[in-house]
Amino acid sequence: MDKERTFQDCERSPRPVAALASDHPDGEHIAAHSHPRAQLIHTLSGVMTVTSREGSWVVPTGRAVWMPPREEHGIRISGNVFMRTIFVLDGARPNLPRTCEVIEVSAFLREAIVAATRIPLDYAPASRDERVMELILDEIEAAPRLHLHVAMPHDPRLVRLCERLIADPSVSVTLEELAAEIHVSGRTLARLFHRELGMSFGEWLRRMRLLLSLPRLAAGASVLQVALEHGYDSPSAFAAMFRRTLGVSPTAYLASQ
Repeated sequence: MDKERTFQDCERSPRPVAALASDHPDGEHIAAHSHPRAQLIHTLSGVMTVTSREGSWVVPTGRAVWMPPREEHGIRISGNVFMRTIFVLDGARPNLPRTCEVIEVSAFLREAIVAATRIPLDYAPASRDERVMELILDEIEAAPRLHLHVAMPHDPRLVRLCERLIADPSVSVTLEELAAEIHVSGRTLARLFHRELGMSFGEWLRRMRLLLSLPRLAAGASVLQVALEHGYDSPSAFAAMFRRTLGVSPTAYLASQ
């Protein structure tokens, strides 16, 4: 791998696909920025929360987020993250995603991504190195999409409410209480949530709490501790919601990572 390879080096690569390995400590915040190339941002360990104007994507170990070109985004690091990023020239493939998406990374794709970080940025056309990069694009196109995303509204009133709930997911609040804060009825606020986010307030709240719980579980917090931190009265209530949404218990989910 090139010595001291940087994001800028990958952007200037003469080839359609480039890869970068970078390591980030727990608690690091990468400020909002954008790239002219699309990115597949993958973590070999830890959890990333990637935020753009379209929402927030929780990316645990074994997953990756696809970020379209020129999409401004920031990243918060939970746990020590070994980030592996694939940079893809806009238009390299017509069927690559056009919006932010979280994808499942198979063991095969993971190894291909790791191998790509050791491939020179000026790899020869029609070479094995180029075939590895093309294979990565094949796998991105075929990878299962995951719903690890919490949408954010555009209405400034709802943005303020949602940001407050994200900052303190343990708070117990009703739709009517939130509606009173912005001087509308509970029915009006319910309609606003459906119009802006395509889901009810309760659905948004459950998804937000679930996604915020994943970094805490990955960091080693107990199910009881995470349940209380995210507004649940008991670990069994949290585990039931977790299983209903992701199909497995919190313990089984972590064991699979």
